[in-house]
Amino acid sequence: MASTYSTNTKLEIIATGEKAGQWGSITNDNLQILEQAATGVLSVDMAGASVTLDLTDGATSNGKNVYLRLYGTLGANRTLTMPNTANRVWFIKDDTNRNGTNKYTLSVLTASGTSQPVPVGATMLCKSDGTNTVTTLLEKGFVPIDHTYTPYLAVAGDQIFCNTATSALTVTLPASPSTGDEVTIIDSRGNFNSNNVTVGRNGSNIMSAASDDALAVNGQSSTLIYLDATRGWAYKNNTTVFPT
Repeated sequence: MASTYSTNTKLEIIATGEKAGQWGSITNDNLQILEQAATGVLSVDMAGASVTLDLTDGATSNGKNVYLRLYGTLGANRTLTMPNTANRVWFIKDDTNRNGTNKYTLSVLTASGTSQPVPVGATMLCKSDGTNTVTTLLEKGFVPIDHTYTPYLAVAGDQIFCNTATSALTVTLPASPSTGDEVTIIDSRGNFNSNNVTVGRNGSNIMSAASDDALAVNGQSSTLIYLDATRGWAYKNNTTVFPT
């Protein structure tokens, strides 16, 4: 009987009586796979194209690393695709440069599942059930925007530094949010009073109202959290970050 391979890490499982004289080398390969799955760190260049990772039978491969650092200056929206079938937990750190005019997006998904956005600069825990990927934000990054980026479409977990020195901005909240999603908007130059930030509701209520909102206090820092379809987005905090 030929060898089979484990679902999640593709360890070689030797059939009884098979692979005479090869047990040592196969065991060593399996140990290397386990080490990669437990401690492997991989830097993934996302600049030129989206990337699909692999799970290779009986050998180390890029999709078995537990920590993935994503880097590169994005020239378009990019997706990191994990293999199907594997029940896996791994970490993602976003070190990409997305500060160009287009503010390209970065997403992660399992091959047959639904993509999940990666906020700029974030560190995330990812869990795949073999079909879909669920993400948990561990550490927020930040995204600076000014008049060249308006309207900016936020993703859950964004921490947005808004420079309205030249003109007003619009930050559009995520479409189809989930309970607990958060977006933080910060006045980075102290100009919200003269040039407001419009908070676009994108189909969801804000404070139970079916209308956009505006941030208009110099030095304002506001975190919105999504509650439910009725209340929509609510202000978790709404303070000033420096004297006006």
